[in-house]
Amino acid sequence: MLVLSRKKNESIVINDDITIVVVEIRGDKVRLGVEAPKEVPVHRREVFDAIRRNEAAGGNSKTPNADAAGKSGDA
Repeated sequence: MLVLSRKKNESIVINDDITIVVVEIRGDKVRLGVEAPKEVPVHRREVFDAIRRNEAAGGNSKTPNADAAGKSGDA
């Protein structure tokens, strides 16, 4: 794991197209902004884990609230 120190308004660039910005530091909380292409999924860890659990349980959706609209043949 690479560990970096950043101050408010400083950023980290990943692979030329993802930027992580320190937006705010308040006590023991840090607010981060993530700029990434739309095709790159960005999730909080707990959301990512929930998606993976859903997929492992037989769901094939990539987002927790995705629905099968238009795939039921009722058009």
